[in-house]
Amino acid sequence: FQVKLPPQKEVITAEELMAHLGDCILSTQPREPSEGLQLNFQQNINDTMTVLPKLSTGLDVNVRFTGVSDFEYTPECIVFDLLNVPLYHGWLVDPQSPEVVKAVGKLSYNQLVEKIITCKQASNSSLVSEGLVAEQFLESTASQLTYHGLCELMATVREDELSVFFRNNHFSTMIKHKGHLYLLVTDQGFLQEERVVWESLHTVDGDSCFCDTDFHLSHALGKEGATAAPPDHWLQQRQVDQQQGQDPLALSDLELARQLQQEEYQQHHHPHP
Repeated sequence: FQVKLPPQKEVITAEELMAHLGDCILSTQPREPSEGLQLNFQQNINDTMTVLPKLSTGLDVNVRFTGVSDFEYTPECIVFDLLNVPLYHGWLVDPQSPEVVKAVGKLSYNQLVEKIITCKQASNSSLVSEGLVAEQFLESTASQLTYHGLCELMATVREDELSVFFRNNHFSTMIKHKGHLYLLVTDQGFLQEERVVWESLHTVDGDSCFCDTDFHLSHALGKEGATAAPPDHWLQQRQVDQQQGQDPLALSDLELARQLQQEEYQQHHHPHP
């Protein structure tokens, strides 16, 4: 099943998009289902229809640091399974750091935060040390993409495969084209830049370049074109938000990630009644 939009249609509402996705999900019904398969399919549909409205506001996913496809299985994940859309992240522990591997283990992000809190309150010095190592890992990888994770993404994502990439509470459309990873540009600051469609994903520090719909370097960003250092599109977005009164601090990507993590720590330390 493929979603087809009218050729001249430039804007699609969230409601229209949800309707298309609903049709896609319903089309996954087994052709000759047994009673067990039918019941399982019906349950999946019920779960999916509960999750579907959240797509326009945000899904709750919880990464594990052991692999680019490793997430805690939550009801939200079933949408990706039914539509056969791979979900990836790049927040991995480097296997060449045995102390970190031991401290993080196979825990999810939420479990690791809880472990850090428990270890820091322990009387056993080795547990306290392990908690500090885990905490340092989260702080040093606050951008939620590591070099090992990027290498694993390059090795795992298939050529011309459309997928979803999760990072810093944000979902991006990702594709691998001629051996390179690209993210679909959706920032409001680029709304009028017709030649800016894809952003390369080849470094951890955000040093990327922008391409048009055919993956050719875009020269629409300045006199030097895309061969020069590209503008900080996150900053551009926040400047737009700032004008709208949404982001007076105009935080950097790294600062924002650290702030989000700090808020989670505080919620665990001082849970709301």
